[in-house]
Amino acid sequence: METIEVEVISKEIIKPSSPTPPHLSRYQLSFLDQLSPPVYNTCVMFSFQADSDFNSEKLKTSLSQGIPFLEAKVKCQISDVIKNPVPTELNKFIPFESGQMTDLALGIQLNIFECGGIAIGSCISHKLADGLSSFMFLKSWAATARGELEILPPQFVSATLFPPRNISGFSHGARLTKEKNIILKRFVFSTAMIEQLREKYGDTKSLENKTRPTRVEALSVFLWSRFITALQVESVGTEAENPFYAIFHAVNLRTRIEPALSEDSFGNLFRIVMTIPTSGEEGCDLVKKMRDEISHIDSENVRKLQEGFEHLDFIKDISEKVFKGEMISFAVSSWCRFPLYESDFGWGTPVWVDFPPFHAKNVVVFVDSKSGDGIEALISLEEQLMKFFESDKELLPFLLPNGN
Repeated sequence: METIEVEVISKEIIKPSSPTPPHLSRYQLSFLDQLSPPVYNTCVMFSFQADSDFNSEKLKTSLSQGIPFLEAKVKCQISDVIKNPVPTELNKFIPFESGQMTDLALGIQLNIFECGGIAIGSCISHKLADGLSSFMFLKSWAATARGELEILPPQFVSATLFPPRNISGFSHGARLTKEKNIILKRFVFSTAMIEQLREKYGDTKSLENKTRPTRVEALSVFLWSRFITALQVESVGTEAENPFYAIFHAVNLRTRIEPALSEDSFGNLFRIVMTIPTSGEEGCDLVKKMRDEISHIDSENVRKLQEGFEHLDFIKDISEKVFKGEMISFAVSSWCRFPLYESDFGWGTPVWVDFPPFHAKNVVVFVDSKSGDGIEALISLEEQLMKFFESDKELLPFLLPNGN
C-alpha cells in the first residue's frame, strides 16, 4: 500500500491525575542526555483486535500525564499496512514529526483501522531516553493500562551517575540531516543465514576469548562490507580528497558500570565506540577489531566518562569531521533483546512493531523479528546507495524475500 489516509479526529492534553510535587517539577538531564540528539524515539505498535469493549479512556487514564493524546481513523485494513509497510507512511501514525523536537517530552497517537485493529504511535524525547528506556516506558504504561498492580518503577539515576556539564560550543547539527533523499528500508535475515555469516567470519584463533562472532558482530561486518562496496560502485562520497571511514556502535552502559544497573534505569545510558577499519579490512579481522574497541568500555572506562571531558571532546571531533566531509560514518545500534513485543495493553502483545524513517543517513538498527527467528536490519541510506543495496547480489541471498 503506497498511500494511507489517516484522519486525526481528536486532540487533547491528558490531565495529570494529581498535582506534580515541587521537587519533581523539573527533570535534571545527565551529561549523556545533553549529548543525545534533539529528536524523538518513535515507534508504532500494531494489534489486530482490541477488546470488544475497547475504550480509549483506559489508555488516557493510565497515562495521567500532561501530554498530547491524539485519536485518528485509518481508512484501510490493518493487514494492508502490515503486508506492505512503507516507512514514510508511518509518519502519519505518530503525533509529532520525529526530526523536529518540541518542548514536549512525550506524545501518543491512537490509530483505529476500519477492521477494528489499532496502532499506537509514540514519540519519546531522545533527550530523556535511549532506546531501551523508551521501550521500558511503553511496557510499563501497557501494564498500568491492563490493571497490573506490581510494576517496577523506573530508576532515575542517570544525572547522579553522569552529572550535567557545560557543553557550550557543541552542536548536534552535524549528526542530523534534513536531506530529502534519505530512505529507510527493512532487510530481514533468518537465523540460518545469520549462522552462515557467523561461520564465515568465525576464525576463532584470531578472536578474543576464542568465541564465534555474535549475531550483531557478524551482521555489522557484513553490512559494512556492502556499504563500502556501494560507495565505490556508486561513486558516492564527499568532497574531501581522502576521507576516512569509521564504524560507530552504541554501547549500553548499564551492564558495564559497577555495580551494574537494571534495565529499568532510565535515561541515555549508552556511549559511542568508534572502529576505524583499514583499507580492505573485513571478515574475522574486522570482527576482532570491533570487539577489541567495545571491550575497552569497562568499569574503569565508565568511571573516566563520569569524571572527565574526554567523551565530549570525542563527540565534538567526530561531529566536526562528519560536517566537513572528512569522515564517512556507518552507525550501528542493536535493539535486540529489548522488550519491543512485550507491551500488552490488555489485548495481547503487538503483532507488529515498526518505525518511521530516521533523520540520519548511514545508520543501521538491529531488532529481533517478531517470530524470534532472525533479525531485522533497519537501514537508512541515501537513495543512490539504497538502490545498490536493493539489488546487491552479495546481499540478497542472505535475506528473506519481501522483508517477511
